[in-house]
Amino acid sequence: MLIAGDELGNTLPPGNLAVRSSFGGWKSARLIIFVEMAEQFASYGISSNLITYLTGPLGESAAAAAANINAWCGTEAFLPLLWSFVADSFLGRFRTIIISSSLYILGLGLLSFSAMIPSHSKDSNQLQVTLFFISLYLIALGQGGFSPCIKVFGADQFDGNDLKELKAKSSFFNWLMFGSCVSILTTRLISSYIQENLSWSLGFGIPGASMLLALLLFLLGTKTYRFTTERRGNKNPFARIICVFIEAVKNRRQPDLHIANPNETLLLVAHQSSKQFRFLDRAAVSCDLSEIEDAKAVLKLVPIWINCLVYSTVCSQIPTFFTKQGSTMNRYISPGILVPAATLQCVLSLAMVFFIPIYDRLLVPIARSFTQNPLGITTLQRIGAGMFLSNIAMVVAALVETKRLQTAQDDITTMMSVWWLVPQYAIYGVSYAFLTIGLQEFFYDQVPNELRRVGMALNLSIFGVGNFLSSFMISVIDKVTSQLCQTSWFDNDLNNAHLDYFYWLLACVSSMGLASYLWFAKSYVYNRPNTF
Repeated sequence: MLIAGDELGNTLPPGNLAVRSSFGGWKSARLIIFVEMAEQFASYGISSNLITYLTGPLGESAAAAAANINAWCGTEAFLPLLWSFVADSFLGRFRTIIISSSLYILGLGLLSFSAMIPSHSKDSNQLQVTLFFISLYLIALGQGGFSPCIKVFGADQFDGNDLKELKAKSSFFNWLMFGSCVSILTTRLISSYIQENLSWSLGFGIPGASMLLALLLFLLGTKTYRFTTERRGNKNPFARIICVFIEAVKNRRQPDLHIANPNETLLLVAHQSSKQFRFLDRAAVSCDLSEIEDAKAVLKLVPIWINCLVYSTVCSQIPTFFTKQGSTMNRYISPGILVPAATLQCVLSLAMVFFIPIYDRLLVPIARSFTQNPLGITTLQRIGAGMFLSNIAMVVAALVETKRLQTAQDDITTMMSVWWLVPQYAIYGVSYAFLTIGLQEFFYDQVPNELRRVGMALNLSIFGVGNFLSSFMISVIDKVTSQLCQTSWFDNDLNNAHLDYFYWLLACVSSMGLASYLWFAKSYVYNRPNTF
């Protein structure tokens, strides 16, 4: 029997008993996967082809457009931290999902409307640009609340203390990603074609309809969901964690608890607490052991979080320069059919669609027989594999760009086929499957139960900060190379630019990031060693 929670308010009053077979499990999780698929259709229907819209109808330079997209993606992925605080402190997951979805839909509607505004004069063009960016950041605000909560809400439909449901929860993350990939693949095929060949307004409007469908599907399953109520009294989980750090700083001049503290309670804390970050044990004067251990659990995540920033910085090139790179190549698959550059991102999605079922149904059971780990390999090993493959993909991208420049002429589409870009997209697809699923599972499992939304937000914030770093790098490199060289590495005419230098730089940074990650991951101690 499970206790149904009060997050829903009056629909499921606190203390109601929920039969395991009637609530939660795959019955609810499948619906959550479809909700996520509808949202991902909307999200990638907008983001995949933004570089084309900004450099086309809005008339921005390639460097400015890439920087704007990275700044927007960074904001979009960083806002989950703010929303997690709101959800944990005030609204709860269910209400947060509904409110953020509504903002999301409003932003998509305004985006479609902005594309309808004719730009016959400077004033009308300025209105279009202003409304475009307002709607874009409204979408970011909505997605920032929706993304972490819907993933955690789906995972909460399984009981992590039950071995059977623990395995099902791990499989849920795999199939959640699989569903997302199918949806992303579909929207990249449909939305990109409609935007470039029919209408940008219609191409932005279809994702809005998809997000509306996501909200309706989510509400449809209300009576089947499993709601959690785990709270330690009425103390805010954020306040508990922050209090530990404040008390530890206040008592920093105190001697070690196990050496000089005569208080029996504090001695017990010193003996029972984990050996990492022992300076936090000084907070035991006013904080209990569980609060101190929760603070340590959060602090342990920081090195992993920092080391994954390199991957997200590299990954942010896919919807920007990878797409722009493809637009300069021969994209005809027959005399009358021109493939939109953004459509090539479908290769990434296809690689994930094919790889995830193979991983879940074939590789995990094989690995499980060798490692005796219910998950096959640890989450940190999955993340490491993803980082290694991303490094390989960037080397391949640099080699392909070097070859493209050898055949390029000023302002002319090269005769080199766009299919040369397929290997880098495919390798990134497998890399993304390894790393993102691993990160989702890692940050969900390794944070205290009450801060799981924060864990998922930390996961998303990796990509947010990575996009900001990418935007900063592009702006600095563009300015420096414009002054020191004859042309910028990101010249509007990519045939005169040097994306190959930029890709080689990212490959070197990625290699150093991987080495640093392996060093920290090797010494990481899991909070639940029996399941990993």
